[in-house]
Amino acid sequence: MYTGLKHLHSYLAYLLLAALVFSIIYVIIQFVGKKSFTEKVRKVTLIGFIATHLQLLIGLVLYLVSPVGLSNFSGEAMSESLSRLYILEHPLTMLIAIVLVSVGYIKAKKPGDDARRFRTVIIYYGLGLILMLSRIPWSAWP
Repeated sequence: MYTGLKHLHSYLAYLLLAALVFSIIYVIIQFVGKKSFTEKVRKVTLIGFIATHLQLLIGLVLYLVSPVGLSNFSGEAMSESLSRLYILEHPLTMLIAIVLVSVGYIKAKKPGDDARRFRTVIIYYGLGLILMLSRIPWSAWP
């Protein structure tokens, strides 16, 4: 079970990153073109929102069943950089990034100025993406 979840979490990360990049680029194009924030734009941003939450659910289950996750939490493990990454840094940073994406999506759904809605998605999704990229365990990524 652990190996399957680990592979699923790793390969879905590609889908998540692609969904966020696609959402950000699409919104930037609409913003630069001075288009209106339509239902289609909302659905494109929803793709990134759903992908982040799906990855969160799988990541939480993996964190609980993984031998390098919650069960490895100790003071000794905190002194090793790779263990600290898996136990604390990766989950915490990803959680913050997912909160940013969620806040961006929720704020952009509210009616108002289209330019403000576009900027909201660009800023929040962009910050979330940067945080995600900063804490991916690149050495263990397939």
